[in-house]
Amino acid sequence: MNQKKAALLLIDLQVGPIYGVYKREETLTVIQSLIRKAEEEQIPIFYIQHEEQSGGFLERGTPFWQFAEGIEPRDGDYVIHKQSTDSFFETPLHQELTSLGITDLVVGGVRTEYCVDTTCRRAVTLGYDVILIADAHTTADGAIPAELILQHHNHNLSTVKTIANDIKVMAKAELSFHTVQR
Repeated sequence: MNQKKAALLLIDLQVGPIYGVYKREETLTVIQSLIRKAEEEQIPIFYIQHEEQSGGFLERGTPFWQFAEGIEPRDGDYVIHKQSTDSFFETPLHQELTSLGITDLVVGGVRTEYCVDTTCRRAVTLGYDVILIADAHTTADGAIPAELILQHHNHNLSTVKTIANDIKVMAKAELSFHTVQR
């Protein structure tokens, strides 16, 4: 049996994307507790940071591009910059995970229906098992209320499977990185 090894993957926890999201403070509190748990258990942490071309809302270095208050990658954490909804597209994320022998990704972040959804689905097709933490991702109201978007994605993503990999959705309270690394 192959050794399982987990990493924490946090998507777009920046001033711009997190502004005005549903249950912002509650979600950040859960994410911060995941970060502490990963640090205590020496689990690699990957921060995905979205950026746009010059003049864009999330142009590198602008105030909205910065990480949100309370989100501070440490030396030794990984910061991956992306320019699409897929955290793997034209980034070194897959190579970095592969070099560390990562097999399982524990995921949280913002915006559920864009970058979180796309990254979770892509991760499964690349061979990772994914655990989406139900209370560690959020979005803003859109065509439907944010609460319904979250319910919809938690349900739909929990049905994503390939022959060998899948996405599980669970609350943070249920997570143990050591259990993930079975």
